[in-house]
Amino acid sequence: MSSEVGVTSAEFRRACGRFPTGVTIASVVDARGTPHGLTVSSFTSVSLDPPLILICVGHRVSAIDAFRASAHFGINVLAEDQRDLAERFTRQGQDRFDGLKWRRGKIGVPILAGVLAAVGCAVRQRFTAGDHDIFVGEMVGARVARGTPLIHFASHYRRLDVSH
Repeated sequence: MSSEVGVTSAEFRRACGRFPTGVTIASVVDARGTPHGLTVSSFTSVSLDPPLILICVGHRVSAIDAFRASAHFGINVLAEDQRDLAERFTRQGQDRFDGLKWRRGKIGVPILAGVLAAVGCAVRQRFTAGDHDIFVGEMVGARVARGTPLIHFASHYRRLDVSH
């Protein structure tokens, strides 16, 4: 399907794929206390004062209703040795948290073991843009660890060379 300006979905993906991104797991707990999460590379800082970030969650994501209903969400920034987690949280039809080491953060959101950064956010805005919802969250807690991030570029996971 092509837009009015003539860019196909494939062209859009290829062009956006040329921008390297870190890889995160966005997480939330539903009203029953069940954890949900998905791999998200559409994560960015928005503001320093107040400390705002945003994530984009597709309308076809199985956990979209849990994200929409929650007042909080978490962001887990993955380390380069956590590619298996990134892949696990893209798979459909399974409990992504089953057998996984995680804990509830101070605001109740799932925090994964061994991540480079774990961030808890209070939802400040949610709006629809195309086939995604954009969640703007105010950072209410953060924990940071040392390490090298997992990178996604041109449809593949990559390693960041930090030897310079």
